[in-house]
Amino acid sequence: MFATPEAPVVTLHDGVELPQFGFGTWQIPEEETQERVEEALAVGYRHIDTAAAYGNEAGVGAAIAASGVRREDVFVTTKLWNSQQGYDEALRAFEKSLQRLGTGHVDLYLIHWPLPSRDLYLDTWRAFERIREEGGARSVGVSNFRAEDLERIEREAELLPTVNQIELHPRFQQAELRAWHADHDVATEAWSPLAQGDLLEDDTIATVAAHHDRTPAQIILRWHLQVGNVVIPKSAHPERIRQNFEVFDFALSEDDMAAIERLDTPDRIGPDPARFSVT
Repeated sequence: MFATPEAPVVTLHDGVELPQFGFGTWQIPEEETQERVEEALAVGYRHIDTAAAYGNEAGVGAAIAASGVRREDVFVTTKLWNSQQGYDEALRAFEKSLQRLGTGHVDLYLIHWPLPSRDLYLDTWRAFERIREEGGARSVGVSNFRAEDLERIEREAELLPTVNQIELHPRFQQAELRAWHADHDVATEAWSPLAQGDLLEDDTIATVAAHHDRTPAQIILRWHLQVGNVVIPKSAHPERIRQNFEVFDFALSEDDMAAIERLDTPDRIGPDPARFSVT
């Protein structure tokens, strides 16, 4: 359904097919979003990731409508913001996201952050279960959740999230959480897959890139694919949008993968989900 000749698809535990390679829209201004997403769709991306907090859902929807690509061939992800957590609040917020997108439904709906200090994510998740049951979202998942948050959902709710979108890149590889995901058939999706550009000057990445005659970004994105992550790079530059997608015609060796694995550190770029509580 969503496959192109190059891009692979991951089948989630509810049977929904998720393109493993997508286009992220975080920090793309609302007035630029439609053009950038149209460019991504023209290149071949079939998975577009947005969020209520990004302020650009309308631009994503407009791009899909104008692109000439059939709606059923584009996988749309959006996310519930922190201030909208809670059962009734989440239901209302989802309807507003649908109105802005104009896509009829979303393919994946995520809780953006767990906010354990507010202790609302379980009630929010029950609203997500209803949204899926009623057909508003084909699949439901979470973002930035810890294993302990996921374990609570597993104990107390009916559905386990299909996806957990987390900060993940060669300097922050989250091996333990990825292992939990694998054991429970939860797909790992990486945000900031290029460490917000910090890794593009890394010597190890540069060496591997020179060996393959590829850009550093292409090497990092290829690493994500071979690890098994769903990956959603963002760019506002047409040439980089195209280059980022050109990662399906080569493979990293075991030595390449081992060298990149050694870049792992315990340091995050983004907030710690255990303490993040911005609403």
